[in-house]
Amino acid sequence: MISVTDLRAGTAFEDRGQVFLVLSYEHIKMGRGSGTVKVKVKNLPTGATIEKTFQTGARVQEVNLERKKVQYLYQDNQGYHLMDLVSYDQFAVDKRLVEDMAKFLKEGMELTLFAVADKPLYIEIPKILEYKVAQTGGSARGNTVGATYKDAVLENGLTVKVPLFIKIGEVVRVDTRIGEYVERAK
Repeated sequence: MISVTDLRAGTAFEDRGQVFLVLSYEHIKMGRGSGTVKVKVKNLPTGATIEKTFQTGARVQEVNLERKKVQYLYQDNQGYHLMDLVSYDQFAVDKRLVEDMAKFLKEGMELTLFAVADKPLYIEIPKILEYKVAQTGGSARGNTVGATYKDAVLENGLTVKVPLFIKIGEVVRVDTRIGEYVERAK
């Protein structure tokens, strides 16, 4: 058990049977009362981000969270196949672990796998990824009064809105948190 005042960004703990990863920590001390600890956490099994508040003297169960660099290989009926970049072991993870980010995956992509006692809990993908534009519509001449966008289909099948100057074959950067175009890759 660890005190909630020892929680810092990157620390993992268990509360009511759920495993949480601390994203941010704030200690609040009111005038005459006891202090409180407010943490922003990610629920690893569900992927939800929430805020939790604890009294200063509270304790939580610390969890030994393993972080592994893995490479995405392919997907089939058994799930998503990954390879550990240290031991080169290949294994499959359940589809529900990857379903939210599946549209961003490319073969050979490096990911971070969070596991407790060799049980995968959460997969993290990079915040910004680069994709080649496979298909895009034309732009109407003179349609440039404001910021105008057109649909573009990327190499992995994802459709995003891009500025009119983007052409087929160009590489664009996409924010995986919101699924939107960020900039043209250099």
